[in-house]
Amino acid sequence: MNTEELVHHQRTFYYTESTKPFSFRKEQLTNLRNMIAENEEAIIGALYKDLHKSEFESYTTEIGFLYSEITSTIKNLKDWMKPQKVKTPLTHAGSKSYLYKEPYGVTLIIAPWNYPFQLALAPVIGALAGGNTVILKPSELTPETSILLKKMVSKWFDASIFTVVEGDAEVSQELLEQRFDLIFFTGSVPVGKIVMEKASQHLTPVLLELGGKSPTIVDEDANLDLAAKRIAWGKYTNAGQTCIAPDYLYVHRSVKPELMSKLKAAIKDLYGEDPLYNEEYSHIVNRRHYERLCNYLHDGELLTGGEHDADLNAIEPTILDHISWDDSIMQEEIFGPILPVLTFDQLDEVIDEVRNHEKPLALYYFSKNEQKQEEILEKLSFGGGCINDTLFHVANPHLPFGGVGQSGVGTYHGKASFDAFTHSKGIVKQTTKFDLSIRYPGRKHGLKLIKKLLK
Repeated sequence: MNTEELVHHQRTFYYTESTKPFSFRKEQLTNLRNMIAENEEAIIGALYKDLHKSEFESYTTEIGFLYSEITSTIKNLKDWMKPQKVKTPLTHAGSKSYLYKEPYGVTLIIAPWNYPFQLALAPVIGALAGGNTVILKPSELTPETSILLKKMVSKWFDASIFTVVEGDAEVSQELLEQRFDLIFFTGSVPVGKIVMEKASQHLTPVLLELGGKSPTIVDEDANLDLAAKRIAWGKYTNAGQTCIAPDYLYVHRSVKPELMSKLKAAIKDLYGEDPLYNEEYSHIVNRRHYERLCNYLHDGELLTGGEHDADLNAIEPTILDHISWDDSIMQEEIFGPILPVLTFDQLDEVIDEVRNHEKPLALYYFSKNEQKQEEILEKLSFGGGCINDTLFHVANPHLPFGGVGQSGVGTYHGKASFDAFTHSKGIVKQTTKFDLSIRYPGRKHGLKLIKKLLK
C-alpha cells in the first residue's frame, strides 16, 4: 500500500469500533511488551551498531523505560478510560456532566534518531492506550533500529492497527501530506515548524517534542561532589545526544575552580582514561553531526577532553571554559558531548540571560537554598527539570514531559500520554422529569433569577 492507501486502510479499521474496548487496548499493549521482550538482544545489537550504545545504556534508557511505561499504563488504563463526572452548576438543575475520553483516530508518529527505539515506541504506548491506530516513521539516520522496528511490528501487529513506514525525509513529507487525526513529532525545532505547517493544512492537532539550550546552574551553596557527578552523567549519557541534556553550565564564580576539578574527576570515573575507546561510551550518529560538533571545539578554552576520532565518529567528553553568548556553540542546541561553561556572580544575572533566549526544554539548578530554588522555578519558564539532579524527571511516569514555546507543544508519559492521544468530550445528561422554564425567553421573573444564578 502507498501512504494514502495505508491511512485509508487504518481509518476503515478504526471505524469498525474495534480499537475502543479496554480488552483490545490491553491486548495491544501486552503485545507491545511481549514484542520488546522477544527482541531484547536484537534491540541492544541494533543500538550498538547505530550509536555504539552499551548494553547498560540501551537497557536503562531505551528498553527498561518502555517496560515501566507499559506496565503502568496497563495497570491504570481502565480507570483512565472511565467517563469522569464533573460538577454541574445550579443553572443546570436536573442534569449531570461528564468528560468522555475518545480516541482521535488515525495517528502519525515521527521518531528521532538519538533514542531511536524508546522515542519511537513511547508515544505508541499512549496512542494504543487511547484507542487509536498508529503509523510510525522511524529515523533513517539509525537504519539498524529502523529495520528492526519494521520487522518486529510487522510480526506482532496487523497493519490496520500499527505499522512502520521506513524512509528518508521525502517519505516523511509524503506522510505529512495525508490527513491524520493527530501527529506526534519528536525532533528539531526547524523540522517541528515544517510538521506544524503541514498539519495546519488539515487543522490536524500536533504534539511537538523539540529541544533547545537547556541550562544547568550551580550556585555557591551547592553540593559540588553530587553536582559534578550528576552533571557529568546527564551531559555525557548517549554522548550528549539527549534533548534534555545539560546544554551549557552556569557556575557561581566562588565555586567554579572546585567544580571544574570535580567534573574532570567525574568524567574520568565514568569513562576512564580513554573515553573514545570505552565500550560504555556512545558515538556520534553520523559524520555530518560529528563534523558539526568538532567545529565547536575551537570556541573558548579547552579545559578537558577535546580528542576525537573521525573513523569512529567519536568525541571525548569535553568542557570548554571562557565561553560567551557570542560564541558559535551558544547559537544553537549542541546535542553532543561538549559542555560550555559560563560564570556568574549574582543569580539575577542568570535569570535575565536565560529569559533573553527561547524557553528551554529542561533546566537544572543545584543549590541547598530552598528560597533560591523556588525563585528559579517561579521566574524561569521551561518544560521541566530537576533541583539538584539532571534528566531524572523524564523517568517518572507520574510527571508529564514536554516543552513550552519553541521547546515543544503538548506533553506525554504516563497518564499524560493517554490524555495526549484522546479528546476530552464534554457531555451534559439532562433530565426529562422536569423542565426549568427560566431558560426560555418571556418567562416572568426568569431574567431576574438568571442574573442571581450567574453571578
